[in-house]
Amino acid sequence: MEITGIISALIVGLIVGALGRLVVPGKQHLPIWLTLILGIVAALLGGWIAAMLGVANFFLVLLVQVLVAAGIVYLADGLYSKNARSTA
Repeated sequence: MEITGIISALIVGLIVGALGRLVVPGKQHLPIWLTLILGIVAALLGGWIAAMLGVANFFLVLLVQVLVAAGIVYLADGLYSKNARSTA
């Protein structure tokens, strides 16, 4: 991945993290900074998955990234809320 791809993944990752948080139903216990970091990870991972599937359309890549972000936010929220309850 070129440097421009990494920079665009960082920028798109912030948006994808916010969208992933909106897609997951219910109240999330994650802080917003963690959601944005997870969005960046999801953008990189989703872009890689889309490339492996041969998807070249920007909107389909974005859809894959949002779905990956929603999955990551959902899993992280479950782990985060479980840890937050056990320490309280």
